[in-house]
Amino acid sequence: MRHFVYFSSKAVTSGKALSQGNLMKAGRMDIAIHSFIQGVFLSHGFRDDVKFHFIFYGMPDPPKHIEIQVKPDLEISKKDIATLIKKILYKYRKGEKKEVFSGCFVEKKSFLQVIDELEKQGSEIFILDKRGEDSREIKIKDNSVFIIGDQEGLPKKELKRLKKIATQISVGPKMYFASQVVAIVNNELDRRKL
Repeated sequence: MRHFVYFSSKAVTSGKALSQGNLMKAGRMDIAIHSFIQGVFLSHGFRDDVKFHFIFYGMPDPPKHIEIQVKPDLEISKKDIATLIKKILYKYRKGEKKEVFSGCFVEKKSFLQVIDELEKQGSEIFILDKRGEDSREIKIKDNSVFIIGDQEGLPKKELKRLKKIATQISVGPKMYFASQVVAIVNNELDRRKL
């Protein structure tokens, strides 16, 4: 299983806040959506070996953790991702990890709590960073976690702690969009048959 963890310090944390219609004003939800599309969509299909985690720290009720693994009975299309996220946020219930649709969960959980949980499950943790080791040169196991930040990157306090348990890797010499990074990582893992 591949895990992508997308962190955003500004992405909104309620369905009502996302209902305004402007994805850029909703904490650059557009970046989150494009990253998700690159993470799970294929031409004429979906990746069933990917769990995509959104960690949103925007207003009005941070943090929110949304986990999505596309299942055969989940009706989903690229044009409806914002609506899907909005519905998931609307269904949040305090104190529980709620399955809103098949394979779609929402809960109140911090960024580091999500990473700690994945590490305890035996996952190898990677942080995508331009200054990291070349992803083509390092060993990557199945069941790995790839952490990507939005346009503002990862929070410094959490990043300091993450560097103790994670390997920083780079997908190339240029600065890429978060969604492009997800596509490149998927391609590298596909080539390795992971």
